[in-house]
Amino acid sequence: MPRLLKLVSRLCALAVPLALAGCDMVVMSPSGDIAAQQRDLIVVSVLLMLLIIVPVLFLTLYFAWHYRHSNTKARYEPNWHHSTRLEVVIWSAPLAIIIVLGAITWISTHKLDPYRPLDRLDAERPIPADTKPLEVEVVALDWKWLFFYPEYGIATVNEMAAPVDRPITFKITASSVMNSFYVPALAGMIYAMPGMETKLHAVINKEGVFDGLSANYSGAGFSHMRFKFHGVTNEGFDGWIARVKQNGTALSRDAYLKLEKPSEREPVRYFATVEDGLYSRVLNMCATPGKMCMNEMMHIDMMGGAGVESHENREKLKYDNRHAGEVGHGTGSGMGDTVPATGEPARSEAAPHESHSAPVENNNGTPAPAQLNSN
Repeated sequence: MPRLLKLVSRLCALAVPLALAGCDMVVMSPSGDIAAQQRDLIVVSVLLMLLIIVPVLFLTLYFAWHYRHSNTKARYEPNWHHSTRLEVVIWSAPLAIIIVLGAITWISTHKLDPYRPLDRLDAERPIPADTKPLEVEVVALDWKWLFFYPEYGIATVNEMAAPVDRPITFKITASSVMNSFYVPALAGMIYAMPGMETKLHAVINKEGVFDGLSANYSGAGFSHMRFKFHGVTNEGFDGWIARVKQNGTALSRDAYLKLEKPSEREPVRYFATVEDGLYSRVLNMCATPGKMCMNEMMHIDMMGGAGVESHENREKLKYDNRHAGEVGHGTGSGMGDTVPATGEPARSEAAPHESHSAPVENNNGTPAPAQLNSN
């Protein structure tokens, strides 16, 4: 029996490296310049730390062997307690490494800032002056990914594509809980948050199909919240756009509200047309008719608040994607809903604006309506 257990343990030990051999270390073999720079940062940081770790491990084993009980030649000095030379070495080496790591971190934090536009395609090629970045608007839904291509008027679910060596500008938000957008081969992880827009600038340098995923736990369907990222040639990208337009349906507000509801293992879907301003409504959490947009609420606050009737706005600001579109969800009545601050109906019913800012004409420095100044 002991011999059998020993054989099994040895086989298990051999199986571990075989299993690891099948893993794809995509973080250490990226296909995008930003991810490559992040990989280099990991490698440099680990090597610098190994300058301390390796000698410590070696000396630990050496001391245990050299000062073993059977080695009568080893010097035994029970009263030794201090060495200035050793103190200098022990403290100066880690301090120097910490200083170097701090400098590298400071430089990399600014150089790899996801909000910073790219200035190169890779280490050897700058971005040509006439290059126009590809803009992709990303929405994290429960539990799927929605991608808008505003330049082409299309949208997709759980699949996206981009031309090789063309900069990509991602605008990222979420419709429900906090999530994260992550394509390991392309760049680092960026949070997706409801009512907020984060950004990421990246570029793919190799053709291929790469995995994208959520790296932030977000509920029951989190494990399958994945998508495919296609790095293709310019011709291949044009063909992909044509295929989406040929096979896609229309993404209206009603279609979005159905799509927004929680679902798992959502298949790839194409939308050949997108309702104007839909992403802005999603960003401002007012895709449901009758909802108050967040940029409108910000404008109300900027103008001094909605006065004593402001409590009536709370119902308009409530949002739950699990009940979006249902009768009575987020609706209410009262003079304070929208009109006191703007004199207009809720902007979820009007043409949306592209940012959180209110229209310029409503911010002209004129006195706030009387209701806003009431106490």
